Amino acid sequence: MYERILVATDGSELSDLAVNSAIDLALLTNAELVAVRVVHHYPTGYFEGSLLLTQMEVKRMQSEADAEAQRVVDAVKAKAEARGVRSTLAVVMKSELVAEAIIEAARVHKSELIVMASHGRRGLKRLLMGSETLHVLTHSHTPVLVLR
Repeated sequence: MYERILVATDGSELSDLAVNSAIDLALLTNAELVAVRVVHHYPTGYFEGSLLLTQMEVKRMQSEADAEAQRVVDAVKAKAEARGVRSTLAVVMKSELVAEAIIEAARVHKSELIVMASHGRRGLKRLLMGSETLHVLTHSHTPVLVLR
């Protein structure tokens, strides 16, 4: 049914649900799994003027974010391999456009399904902040499984 499944994760409890479901699907269909985490190029607030940081602090924060993202996808890979998924790839992407990066990763890795969690925001906060999941769902040509 599926040859390759992409799971987008941010390491949160909610995205763990998506990871577990993606692993189950990969096992069920003998598919490969691609775990993706998208990190921003710059620390939150850096260009909004809310943080005054030196270049060294920015680089340190970026390195920490990159290392944490790699840790998250490596943990997904280890979990999938321990459960018997035949092949797992751990991918960290840098982009300010999270949803677009997920869509691009699915295209590049020839994934036939994207699995991701809903964001959990409700009401005004959702309206103001938008939804990466909704963007992927409405703009991807790859089918998307959203878990709540």
